[in-house]
Amino acid sequence: MTDEPRAWRVVLDFIERDLLDGRLRPGDRLPGERALSAELGVGRSSVREALRVLEVLGLIRTASGSGPNAGAIIVALPGGGMSALMRLQVAATGFPVADIVSTRLVLETAVAAELADADPQPSLEASVTLLDVMESRSLSDAEFLALDAEFHLSLAEAAGNQVIMATMAGLRSSIEGYARAGAATLPSWPDTRARLRAEHRDIVASIRSGDAASARATVHSHISAYYAETNLPTSRVPATPL
Repeated sequence: MTDEPRAWRVVLDFIERDLLDGRLRPGDRLPGERALSAELGVGRSSVREALRVLEVLGLIRTASGSGPNAGAIIVALPGGGMSALMRLQVAATGFPVADIVSTRLVLETAVAAELADADPQPSLEASVTLLDVMESRSLSDAEFLALDAEFHLSLAEAAGNQVIMATMAGLRSSIEGYARAGAATLPSWPDTRARLRAEHRDIVASIRSGDAASARATVHSHISAYYAETNLPTSRVPATPL
């Protein structure tokens, strides 16, 4: 086997191609390091480097150890170059949680209202597919929250505003970072997890109802309630997952 300095790009291209062609979808697990190394003819260190890049870009979430939750799970599909660049820039520093939440409230309520008002209404199939995946009890908490962030991004993608999509993609790691930090403070994460699943369904239903005011209010309540429940400090949190 070869392990050239850029061999990790072979792994990256292979996984990205499967994602773009639909052979891999959010919720799927990647083969293990050994299997990818053997299939692609690269060293395991190159596989690990490619997985690290995919995780920084928010496309996968990895967990060490053994069992059903170990390995790498797909949590998002590749976006455009602008989104990827912004994610890397955001990952270099943290943002104050209050600023992230305020920005989400402005952008995501506008997206929900736009989707509800649209005629014909854009397809929300990708968003609903993510919600179906999130029903699985085998997901770890980190995987659930990664898919949660992808659900919110999928609504922006459905609306089609390129600037909002790029901004949301750039903020994704920061959003996921504060969501994970907040989950650790909750008295009952399973209860909150169940409530979040129900609220996500409510968001989709409010959009499909065609009531822009209801869609806006449902998203606003969903985002602000979690922030209030976790009682996170307003200081910066890591942009990358904890």
